[in-house]
Amino acid sequence: MKRFVCALLLAAAPILAWAQPYLSGPEAAAVREVIEAQLDAFRRDDAQRAFSFAAPGIRQMFGTAENFMQMVRTSYPVVYRPQSVRFEKFEVVDDEVFQPVRMTDAQGRSWIALYAMERQPDGTWRINGCQLAGLTERET
Repeated sequence: MKRFVCALLLAAAPILAWAQPYLSGPEAAAVREVIEAQLDAFRRDDAQRAFSFAAPGIRQMFGTAENFMQMVRTSYPVVYRPQSVRFEKFEVVDDEVFQPVRMTDAQGRSWIALYAMERQPDGTWRINGCQLAGLTERET
């Protein structure tokens, strides 16, 4: 069901986002930097740093950086160790920012990771969830 909802959101996002506000260039770059920094922290097995890019609600849900890292390792292996990463155009749907990221896993399977982003009171961005869906194409 989770994959269906993610695929539906990805398919409908261009229609839903029509006439929605867009982020400025610097804000879009800041969103990308947060995701890139978390991916780098996963690559380095730096649980504390990876956890620091999660929104407060996500941090509360997992309690510790170690719990969070274990969940990513087991439930999101392509996010934990992507072979390739390509950012797509972000979408704003009902004032929520979503950043789709295409990833390839170690077996060459393609995935789309849809990151929900949350602006914090201090203006910084944090990751408020990630939905993952497999794509039918394979990298060669």
